[in-house]
Amino acid sequence: MPTPAVSSRHAYYLLSALHREGVVILLSGFATCPGLFYATPAQDGILSRIRIPGGILDSKQCHAIADIADQYGGGYVDVTNRANLQVREIRTGINATILKNLQDVGLGARNPAVDHIRNIMTSPTAGIDPQELIDTRPLIQSWDNYIVEHPALSGLSAKFSVGFDGGGTVSVCDRLNDIMFAAVLVDNRVYFRLCLSFGLQGEPPIDTGILLLPEQCLPVLAALAAVYLNHSDPDSRRKLRLRELLNSLGCDTYLQQVIQQLTFPLFRSNLTSVQTEELPEKSDTKHRHIGIHPQYQPGLFYIGVVLPLGRLEGQQIRGLADLAAKYGSGTLRLTPWQNLLLTDIPQQLVRDVESKIASLGLDFSTKNINSALVACSGIRGCAASATDTKGDALTLVKYLATRVSLNHPINIHFSGCKKSCAQHSKSDITLLGVSQESETGSSPAYDIYVGKGDSNQKLGDEIYQHVNIAQLPILVGQMLQVYKIHSKNPDETFREFVNRHDIAQLKQLFSPTCREKILF
Repeated sequence: MPTPAVSSRHAYYLLSALHREGVVILLSGFATCPGLFYATPAQDGILSRIRIPGGILDSKQCHAIADIADQYGGGYVDVTNRANLQVREIRTGINATILKNLQDVGLGARNPAVDHIRNIMTSPTAGIDPQELIDTRPLIQSWDNYIVEHPALSGLSAKFSVGFDGGGTVSVCDRLNDIMFAAVLVDNRVYFRLCLSFGLQGEPPIDTGILLLPEQCLPVLAALAAVYLNHSDPDSRRKLRLRELLNSLGCDTYLQQVIQQLTFPLFRSNLTSVQTEELPEKSDTKHRHIGIHPQYQPGLFYIGVVLPLGRLEGQQIRGLADLAAKYGSGTLRLTPWQNLLLTDIPQQLVRDVESKIASLGLDFSTKNINSALVACSGIRGCAASATDTKGDALTLVKYLATRVSLNHPINIHFSGCKKSCAQHSKSDITLLGVSQESETGSSPAYDIYVGKGDSNQKLGDEIYQHVNIAQLPILVGQMLQVYKIHSKNPDETFREFVNRHDIAQLKQLFSPTCREKILF
């Protein structure tokens, strides 16, 4: 086996050791994105990412992950915005036998050559959502199997991302994926809209107007990948994003080449002229999974558990896995919003599970500020960060806990730099870490943005510049109090409140003059 070009000695160690142990490895080069077999250096040690297709884990896998985190990492795992798991603070090489055991329990790709490809995304409520049009889990499994069985796909960009949305209450259509299949009902039959990422960076996939039957999704995906590879340089270390290729080649030209790979025609139609069934309004659905909800299956419920900053300690992972095995179907579901679900709980056992969750130091209330709080790894884990985002986020939580009571989740995003790795979509409030220069040197600070729907800015509209760390919790708390005082009614969300004011009005409302009457 030829020696691969490596970006990390640790990653090379892992793959070489697996090869000596008899694990089949096919490599086309190392990816810059971390995987279970593609570890990546970070500020706080080595980082490994475990792909969880569809975000679904069984209790045995949970215990295996907890053991890895305790033995090799910092004793915790972080849920990512693609429903992956990250093990951080790894100081020594993970034993090859341990990695093989993880493969045996279904963690990580069976073929390490494709393990770096981004996780396949779907709604965490797939198969249990009373309003969904179709259960997308079989499609997730089919595409994951296809990736593993076709090692040539190791040539795909590590960021080649695919999502499936079944049309239920908890939608992932706004998540940033290169390719999104979004279920829609046309003349009482379920199709998928084919959406592709092209145009401006940071925007969700755009509907191509192509409707696919469920059984056509996998062949179309395979063709989309094949055309990408036809235009990709296998020797290049930096792989083009699909968006870049679509912008360069043209979406229509790309799709024509996809059609040439298929044995069936593609049906392209403007859905406004197609008879579609009206579905319930699904605005602001991304945090509806938090709390206790009835499932499609009669008599069964799921509980959406809030994970502070997406983090789970080892004992919490084991405790939740044991709860799932004892009271549910033995599975946990990770979400793209860095929380998780316990599913298939009989109604008469819900109260028992509630108390057990609380005993693990976790919560399931949408009023918990943590329910929609997101932070990147910050200066402790990333050299690009200007601030200690996770530490500052925890300080904010502690400050607000006894001062502000929320009626709705408010998405607050701490980002250490403009790359916005933890959350690519616009949040209600974005706190962007910056370095504030003064005569005595530089110090960490934050610029504050609010996510208006009519704003073309990725972060939203700027409200404040260079807020120092000490003042940040006070100022954010006052912003939330202003929203509660001036909202139309208790049902108005923060986003709705912001959108009915222009930026000048918002700056005035949040100004010291208007805030001085608010006591903390």
